[in-house]
Amino acid sequence: MTAYAIGHLRPTGMNEDILTYMERIQSTMDPFGGRFLVHGAPTLEVKEGSWPGAIVIIEFPDMDSARGWYASPAYQEILPLRTRHIEGEVILVDGVGSGYDASATAARLRAAS
Repeated sequence: MTAYAIGHLRPTGMNEDILTYMERIQSTMDPFGGRFLVHGAPTLEVKEGSWPGAIVIIEFPDMDSARGWYASPAYQEILPLRTRHIEGEVILVDGVGSGYDASATAARLRAAS
């Protein structure tokens, strides 16, 4: 099942560390099948609540690949280049399978309560 790394980041400006991080991140993702779906999109429409910052979404073939990428020596080596300069949260999350039906989930939850 596809998994995602999702970052809600609040950059304060561009600098050499961030540019180096951006130049190197793809090579850390490639061995794990990672690819950007969203990378700090310039247009972000907030429909509910507030959303200060940017969003990054990276797709991986499965959760083991996402975990492997994040824990990899190659990614851990460049991670401080970002975390020293950009606040934010990063999560790894499983996606849903093809054919997922929210109403079936609701029915299971209703039956269990």
